[in-house]
Amino acid sequence: MPDASFDILIVGSGAGGGTVARELAPLCADGVRIAILEWGARLRKDEFTGREVEMAHRLFFESGGMLTKDRAMTLAAGRAYGGSTVVYTGTSLVMPRRVAERWGVPGLEWDDIERRSAKYAAENKVHSLPPDLQNDNNRLFAEGCRALGWKVEQFPINVDGCRGAGVCNLGCPNLAKQGTHRVQLPVAEQAGVEVITNAKVERIAEGECFVTVRDPGFGEPSPWAPGEYRVRSKVVIIAGNAVQSSALLLRSGLGADLPALGRYLTLHPALILVGEHERPLSNTAGHPKSFYCDEFLESAGFLLETCMYYPFTTAKNLIGFGAEHSQLMKVFQCHQQILVLAIDPPRVDNRVTVDKRGEPVVDYRLTGGVLDTLHRSMIAAAEVFFAAGARRVHVPAGERFFIGAEERDRLEELIPRRNVRPGQISVSSAHLMGGCRMGADPGTSVTDVWGQVHGYPWLFVADSSLFPRCSEVNPYLTVMALADRVAERIRDRREELLSS
Repeated sequence: MPDASFDILIVGSGAGGGTVARELAPLCADGVRIAILEWGARLRKDEFTGREVEMAHRLFFESGGMLTKDRAMTLAAGRAYGGSTVVYTGTSLVMPRRVAERWGVPGLEWDDIERRSAKYAAENKVHSLPPDLQNDNNRLFAEGCRALGWKVEQFPINVDGCRGAGVCNLGCPNLAKQGTHRVQLPVAEQAGVEVITNAKVERIAEGECFVTVRDPGFGEPSPWAPGEYRVRSKVVIIAGNAVQSSALLLRSGLGADLPALGRYLTLHPALILVGEHERPLSNTAGHPKSFYCDEFLESAGFLLETCMYYPFTTAKNLIGFGAEHSQLMKVFQCHQQILVLAIDPPRVDNRVTVDKRGEPVVDYRLTGGVLDTLHRSMIAAAEVFFAAGARRVHVPAGERFFIGAEERDRLEELIPRRNVRPGQISVSSAHLMGGCRMGADPGTSVTDVWGQVHGYPWLFVADSSLFPRCSEVNPYLTVMALADRVAERIRDRREELLSS
């Protein structure tokens, strides 16, 4: 088994790993050796084809089809140079003050999160898109919400030179999205940080990581030849995403010392709803996610957002099959789509475990309260569709495949709560949070307020697994803010951590 040696190892290159690498990179000038171990590939520009199934295979864990243990939810997480920042829409919101207060982590103040979030919003060129890139799908959502008297706001997004390809979730083919692959990682590499792609970290121990490098058959070749490696390091920072980070620490044997490890997972359960209009819409061109409505966030626990997914993703989220399913897919150009996101509570029994091979198992149950929330959100989304002029809508819990506009006054009857059952509705998640939550008590948390794992002074976590509970908004900027804190703490403890 070949050996390699570094001072600092970072596992993962997304919002957390990329940020930590960028902030620690100046240490390379003083001779500190830093490396990123990224499980995914570094794709060439011409490999961002926009072809749905091909890009899902190249850029996501399990092609975007990771399932919970009960197979009731689909989980999506990026696996690439740049992690999930390559495959999300770029929405960049600062976590609200109320969320930080609900987290209740001693020593973590919202003002600090807001300041650090603003730093990365500026660095990643976050701004609101002009109206010419707001397509019909987005415009109709805003019009429908306003017609109902509901407040609607525009998402700030991290793009530069957006050409409206509309395939943000498949990796921008025009390199407009300012994820870590475009901003933080190139800066870190220029300063001397080494990035090893196609490198899966199998387990860690004090002072070393055990890594397998494979050739996936696409992307730039890894700097290391395929094989198994033992990599020595004085400091290890885990930033692989909530599921993979928890699984890595569990298969490394840390669960005995950390009873909260893998627990308190929240997933922001989501549904895709479709409204059909009489005429074709501009829905696949232009940025897919321009507006959101948080009218019901505090009262009912859900968000409504614009979205536009691709044919395969849309088809698998429709309920049922046969003639009606085919009819709706044949008029894809007439679709308006809405994404609903439910705020789920942190529960000790919603958790990541590992199987006999050390692979993650997501043991997560949708609570009755969350199912109530999803029910209310479906009715609200249907109201928006009809207010925007849709002729009929498809709702996952509907009594029939289609609900017509003439039936809009019967939504409570036609979308009954009894139909909102795990396994009957197609629930997904792209916001994986928790598992290595921050806190002061080692019995109920995994790290301290600076991301250091309790009882392991050489080990840190810097991704959304740190979240004590759901962030309520897209976690991107919050992850970067917390990773910035991790980097600061490592710099402050540099002599202690790196002198041995």
